[in-house]
Amino acid sequence: VQLQASGGGLVQPGGSLRLSCAASRSIFSIKSLGWYRRAPGKQRVLVAGIRSGGSTNYADSVKGRFTISRDNVKNTVYLQMNALKPEDTAVYYCNVQYYSPGSSYTEYWGQGTQVTVSS
Repeated sequence: VQLQASGGGLVQPGGSLRLSCAASRSIFSIKSLGWYRRAPGKQRVLVAGIRSGGSTNYADSVKGRFTISRDNVKNTVYLQMNALKPEDTAVYYCNVQYYSPGSSYTEYWGQGTQVTVSS
């Protein structure tokens, strides 16, 4: 499974970006979809996720500003980012987990897309 992330770039504080992650396989039946980020000198952390039942979860730092969504027809997961702050600067990665036999799962990562928030 290949994940192609896009949509990153340079934006001023307060601006918006929408990240996209297109999967080469159907995302209709997944364990979870997620966006993670790694800021310079820090570990990769979960920003937003969708579970198989449709529930979403967000890091406290992005609640009310970021929205994760999916398009099952296009096999694409999105991250709408509004009111961006300099501390949102990071490489953003998409993640997809598919169920595997035996109550396990297999996960895949996109290549990462740089988001820089700066004036």
